[in-house]
Amino acid sequence: MPRSNNAVASRARRKKILKMAKGYYGARKNVWTVAKNAVEKGLLYAYVGRKLKKRQFRSLWIQRINAGARLHGMSYSQFMGKCSKANIDLNRKVLADLALNHPAAFKAVVDQVK
Repeated sequence: MPRSNNAVASRARRKKILKMAKGYYGARKNVWTVAKNAVEKGLLYAYVGRKLKKRQFRSLWIQRINAGARLHGMSYSQFMGKCSKANIDLNRKVLADLALNHPAAFKAVVDQVK
């Protein structure tokens, strides 16, 4: 009995990778082995980037809260410590939005904390 190698699945797998490599430069877009390596590396960067994005946004929110708190004579750490003692359960994303876009609301939070 002849050996079967399932060319249909192999071709589909290669087509999927080459489709993902669309827009790459040079041999990275049409040579199977080069494209496969490039796509795998790209997917790895995308995975790491999704983790870094969370880290960077949290850092941005902290900077914005700190700037808003310092306008009212407090540091970030003092403000967050007093927030937790006052049982104000607003997360950093919401507090940063208040500090940036709604200064009056942020001032009300600061006054309640003091």
